[in-house]
Amino acid sequence: MSSPTPTETKSSRASLVAIVVALVIGALVALAGSQNGAMLGGIPLFALAVAAAYGIQILAFIPAVILRTERFFDLTGSLTFLAISVALVLLTPLPDARSWILAVMVALWAVRLGSFLATRVHKAGSDGRFDEIKGSPVRFLQVWVIQGAWVSITAAAAWIAISTDAANRAPIGWLTVVGIVVWVLGMVIEIVADAQKSAFRADPKNKDEFIRTGLWSRSRHPNYFGEIVIWVGVFVTAAPVLTGWQWVAVLSPLFVILLLTRVSGIPLLEARAEKKWGDRADYIEYRDSTPALIPRLTRPTVRQAAA
Repeated sequence: MSSPTPTETKSSRASLVAIVVALVIGALVALAGSQNGAMLGGIPLFALAVAAAYGIQILAFIPAVILRTERFFDLTGSLTFLAISVALVLLTPLPDARSWILAVMVALWAVRLGSFLATRVHKAGSDGRFDEIKGSPVRFLQVWVIQGAWVSITAAAAWIAISTDAANRAPIGWLTVVGIVVWVLGMVIEIVADAQKSAFRADPKNKDEFIRTGLWSRSRHPNYFGEIVIWVGVFVTAAPVLTGWQWVAVLSPLFVILLLTRVSGIPLLEARAEKKWGDRADYIEYRDSTPALIPRLTRPTVRQAAA
């Protein structure tokens, strides 16, 4: 076996730093969100939820690194959302209506996303994001630990509200209704956008083409807009019971917005699109006349292609 190159050694060190940072962030979120929270065996339920989110990823990493496969990476993340949300609402003493509503919100989203991603990876056979890292245990572990942080921060608003102490709960009011409506709107947008893109890609006539019909004629990334709206709805639903350090839950929608608009969502896809279609006049027209995220309400003037 050859010795690691200086570049590989540097990458491994960077991955170790990222792992430590992700674990520290999770610990800090767990500590803040546990204020005024219900306990289980003397330990805050929310802290246990965060620990479980990381633990599940690390356990799933073991067979993944042995088999050098990423095929159940996304599915593991979705199942973590689902399992912990259900466990929290069952373990919290006398959960109220808000707790059940939030658990259902996260569970339905997780089931929808998990089935969608699992189907996509099954059809593709692999996920290109992992080609260069799944042969390096440390770098591969990094993405699993970061997924633990992603799950914990994204679900923080729901999990904190579900596990809050009974004395700090609030009755269902107009803000909760607003949150539910916003969540439903986000789910509808995301589901429709994903369905439209799947149908577009399934048509052989659209091979190597970009979608610009349906919701995609009003936003270049309507699915990401729907995703953001979903987690804003979850946060609004949870907000009435948050107190003190529990307001760390605001990181939930802010993290989703940052991730999708500045890190791994829109920037990556826009770069791929520029590389593939950036010299085409029709793509340039579509790009310049269509918002990146927030769908426009007016009818588009871009020439439409058959989906």
